[in-house]
Amino acid sequence: MADLTASLILSGHGVARLRPTRKQWPKTQPIGEAYYSAGCRGVLASSAAHVGGKVLAIFRATKDPMSGLESLPPPNHYDELPALPTGLLT
Repeated sequence: MADLTASLILSGHGVARLRPTRKQWPKTQPIGEAYYSAGCRGVLASSAAHVGGKVLAIFRATKDPMSGLESLPPPNHYDELPALPTGLLT
């Protein structure tokens, strides 16, 4: 699991600070993809939507269930950021 919550970690990837906007997607998506390619099982990051919040993203390498986690169906893969739902909490 990669912990990206320290400010210097993201700045090392060219992200000075997270903003609650879809415009940061092109900068942040490759960071997660790089950690996935490096073999990380997921990333813990500060929430861009809520100050002080955190987001945990778990990477599924296979369609098999992951021990200790319950997947909420259906799992989705996104190539572009979908529209944010109203009332989203992170």
